Amino acid sequence: MNPATEPDSVRLSLDEVHDLTRDTLLAAGLGAPHAFAIARSIIRAQADDCHSHGLYRLLGYVDSVRSGKAERDALPVLTRSTPVVLRVDAGRGFAPLAIETGVPALIEAAKTYGIAALAIHECYHFSALWADIEPAIEAGLAAWCFTVGQCCVAPAGGNAPLFGTNPIAFGWPGPAGRPFVFDFATSAAARGEVELKRRAGEALPPGWAIGPDGTPTTDPAVALAGALLPFGGHKGSALSMMVELIAGPLIGDVTSRQAKAMENGDSGPPLGGELFIAMDPAVFGAETLDQRLADAEELFARAKAQPGVRLASERRYAARTRSRDGVLIPARLLAEIRALPR
Repeated sequence: MNPATEPDSVRLSLDEVHDLTRDTLLAAGLGAPHAFAIARSIIRAQADDCHSHGLYRLLGYVDSVRSGKAERDALPVLTRSTPVVLRVDAGRGFAPLAIETGVPALIEAAKTYGIAALAIHECYHFSALWADIEPAIEAGLAAWCFTVGQCCVAPAGGNAPLFGTNPIAFGWPGPAGRPFVFDFATSAAARGEVELKRRAGEALPPGWAIGPDGTPTTDPAVALAGALLPFGGHKGSALSMMVELIAGPLIGDVTSRQAKAMENGDSGPPLGGELFIAMDPAVFGAETLDQRLADAEELFARAKAQPGVRLASERRYAARTRSRDGVLIPARLLAEIRALPR
């Protein structure tokens, strides 16, 4: 059920969501730099109506702190393999602080040399990719981001989990702080969406998942015990394989299957890597940059002129505007968070 329409929900300001997240993580024993970075990540998702990566994720973060899986005080370390190939060792800490450490250097390198890549190593990633790349896009760069997810997706034609949800994000700089950004799992739906359906007692749409016996299912609990399916059949499956390769072996990190073997059974994020690529459109000729950006804007405008077309990220921007008056949080979720040991 969507919290925006759920009758039993509570309105919180974004500041209240931030403080609740921070205080809950500090009470669980997480170091302050991580607690503040995660709080910033969660309010970005919650503000944009991305419930699967908002306050709901706090329960998993706390589980991973209390289970000892994630390092509580590991500070990310930034190094440079070359002037344009950057690395952040997260030290088996959570991703938001590692991303905040590496992305400013990625922006600087891409602005200086035209293109740059950033690999985040050994992190527990639980956030939305659009939030990870948005600072680079707002700096005028085109950017991509990839990470492996929880190993719960069967390849097309298969019947057992092999891939993660393996999201892909891309962003293009746009006017007035409204860049074009998409972020989607290569599975038919993100695992968090399936978990939210289970919590709400709702059925899955057909085509999202199979059960442990390999037969299609619309029961979220059966799907979580079985496997999700890639979107678009063999096409989504191939993209998922690509993400496994470039966010795993290419950068020297684990595949989602390898990460699953290291899991301790808590409800938190899996270990993995994350790859960013950023390009400055000006590198292809600053003298024609304004015209090329105008050509992109014409493309967006022509798409929107067709009835029924909505550009990626427009829904999020509308939600971001509404969130100035606060966001609705399911009362049940809020009670679970407030009941955590302190």
